[in-house]
Amino acid sequence: MQIKNKQDFWSGIMFVVIGAAFALGATSYSMGTAARMGPGYFPFWLGVCQSLLGAVVTLSSMSAKAEKTEIDKFNWKVALVIIGAVVLCGLTLNSLGVYISIFLLVLISSFASHEFSWPVALGAAVFLVLFVWLAFIKGLGLVFPLWPSFLA
Repeated sequence: MQIKNKQDFWSGIMFVVIGAAFALGATSYSMGTAARMGPGYFPFWLGVCQSLLGAVVTLSSMSAKAEKTEIDKFNWKVALVIIGAVVLCGLTLNSLGVYISIFLLVLISSFASHEFSWPVALGAAVFLVLFVWLAFIKGLGLVFPLWPSFLA
């Protein structure tokens, strides 16, 4: 078979590998049953579903109807900016609090875009801070430091 859509092919392979790794990692936890799920049940089946989805994407990239595409050169700068923003968020979460850490995460990640604009980046940062507050703090009742520790 000929690979026609290389983007879909390698994306599918990535989904299969990551899904299989999660499913395999989840087997070290108690699985339980569908009625009484253990800590490994959800990650196992999520990994299996992700692997199946990846297999479908990989196979469809080789079909006769697949759009022919090539893969652009990998942009390391973009990857490093996004990974750096996530690492910074994780490192500053306890000291700066959720609000400032998430705001910085979105703002710094926005610099990875080829179409960066301040109004969009600031709007997205404010929206995500509100979403995190609504979903995780109010909705799920999770306990995070909300503001910097020196202000508390």
